[in-house]
Amino acid sequence: MSIVAGVDFGTLSVRISIFDKGRGKLGSATADYPLHRSASDPNLATQSHEDQMAALVRAMREALQVSGVDGKDVASIALDTTGSSVIIVGEGLVPLGDYYLWCDHRAQGEAAEITRAARAYRNGQGFEGIDWCGGVYSSEWGWSKLLHWLRNNPQSRGQFVTALEHCDMVAAALCGITDPNALPRSICAMGHKWMWNERWGGLPPEDFLVGIDPLLAGVREKIAGRYQTSDKLAGHLCEEWAARLGLRAGIPIPTGAFDAHWDAVGANIRLGDVVNVIGTSTCIIGISVQEQLVPGVCGVVPGSVDPGRVGIEAGLSAVGDIFGAIATRAGSTVREMSEATAHYKAGQTGLLRLTWDNGDRTVLVNPALGGVTFGWNLLHTAADEFFAAIEGTALHTRIILERMQEHGAPISRVINGGGIPKRSATLNQVYANALNKPVLVPDGDITSLGSVIFAFLAAGDFCSIEQAQDALCPPLKTFEPQPEQARRYDRLYSLFSDAYFALGTPDAPATALGRLLPELRAIQQESLN
Repeated sequence: MSIVAGVDFGTLSVRISIFDKGRGKLGSATADYPLHRSASDPNLATQSHEDQMAALVRAMREALQVSGVDGKDVASIALDTTGSSVIIVGEGLVPLGDYYLWCDHRAQGEAAEITRAARAYRNGQGFEGIDWCGGVYSSEWGWSKLLHWLRNNPQSRGQFVTALEHCDMVAAALCGITDPNALPRSICAMGHKWMWNERWGGLPPEDFLVGIDPLLAGVREKIAGRYQTSDKLAGHLCEEWAARLGLRAGIPIPTGAFDAHWDAVGANIRLGDVVNVIGTSTCIIGISVQEQLVPGVCGVVPGSVDPGRVGIEAGLSAVGDIFGAIATRAGSTVREMSEATAHYKAGQTGLLRLTWDNGDRTVLVNPALGGVTFGWNLLHTAADEFFAAIEGTALHTRIILERMQEHGAPISRVINGGGIPKRSATLNQVYANALNKPVLVPDGDITSLGSVIFAFLAAGDFCSIEQAQDALCPPLKTFEPQPEQARRYDRLYSLFSDAYFALGTPDAPATALGRLLPELRAIQQESLN
């Protein structure tokens, strides 16, 4: 029976869990790193590779200590990261700057150009890749960020060797890989964010990329490496990083992936499930046996979650961030706001909140949208807005799930994973009522558990993901929909859907909005009776 380490790089910290196959979790540790923002440019969000790797060392040393484990007994290590978090590197894979973090939206213009070019490609026939990532390219994704860097760093272009996703950069560093042609490339990352798919020969064609901007000439060849699912090894831990981490050199490291996709594995995702990984933002993850286009989602990619299934990704670009922003503006905390709204009922605030504060990730894929709240009066409080924001994220999630079901992705179970559902029974109950489906929540900590599962697979301790999930995943607590609340949310959802598409779609008729405010007031009155 092996001992393994699972690593999860989040937006603000890295978490490491040490597991024994027989005894389960032995201990864990976290270490923080800074997120760089700019008051003059709210779209900027960057992070240092050196800061993250230093945090990895601190967290690993502490995790081994609290677990009482000799690092030489750890049989494998696996890692997931945020994404699309992109780093540009020069010779020897030395960074030429910081990561463009997933929440960096400076490449909005480049994303729009990529979308237009994809639709116009080959005299309007279009490039197939845009359809498989929902029909609209995002400023959160790889090609738009790389093009933004090329345009805005002319002094460094000559040093450019390649660009990597965070998960691949960390894996390459730990394995001691410096040759770009030997790089492990995560199909999870490259399929969802870089339009990679074997259907059209891998990355987008050269003439398509050059048609967007001549600066992309020859770049396709530089995004080289071994494109792999996570059942294949990135390599083995090199001597240098083994010494830094206090581990044994030569242990296997599987190809990495995005945190949300492996969080879904840790939440015990199975066929027919969708997992809402709810944190600062939400990633919505599903798996299927068939490749089926779903307009507006972040990608349909074979092998991206479970190497033997088709992964589907969607999501909301801000959730916990919105809750935190509302509390901060009120001079309060999320905990205090949560306590103040614990007994709120569906629609009782009379507010309807479109949670576009950081743009729309799915299904409109529009980073230029902003948060909107309907129904204000002179007596509304910050707590009212806070609860309306919870309702808004639930109703937005319903729009996404209905889009997935309309396009051949049946959903039998909804699982709320991530950090927020563990701390908020109110949020889980609102989701159950708003979705009118049972919502399941892991009754235990699953952060980095997906990485642990893939580490055990790399060590040869389990024959399949399902076998590992059966052994390691915690039980699920169920929140059942409350019929009266669910009926009221059906009415609110009709209003939310009208407003969502009327305001979020260019040139959409706004006639449906005329009923919004009177109906909100009627729903509020009903909830208070």
